[in-house]
Amino acid sequence: QVQLVESGGGLVQAGGSLRLTCAASGRTFSSYAVGWFRQAAGKEREFVGSITRSESSTYYADSMKGRFTISRDNAKNTVYLQMNSLKPEDTAVYYCAARQWGSGYDPNWENWRSWGQGTQVTVSA
Repeated sequence: QVQLVESGGGLVQAGGSLRLTCAASGRTFSSYAVGWFRQAAGKEREFVGSITRSESSTYYADSMKGRFTISRDNAKNTVYLQMNSLKPEDTAVYYCAARQWGSGYDPNWENWRSWGQGTQVTVSA
């Protein structure tokens, strides 16, 4: 099972940008699809986007399309979440998740097997 560690969160003003990093352990990381999720205080965990094993496809929740970009570097066992035009409503703990089987697109967080500890993103108005 792959181990995941997120980093790159912080405090940013509305309209700003952040890049989150999800670093994975294990020599078979390229065989895992990776998803990003977020959870705001008092709310359900929600799907942000995901990337397939081969980097051939990315998927995004509607509210993130055009602002967020997911990419991966399998040689570095790393997946990135570039977030632009951030809004206060993007404030949440952001998690990366991975799974070795199944589609690279699945907005249901319960179907993802491995999780990082999360990184806090706070967007001020």
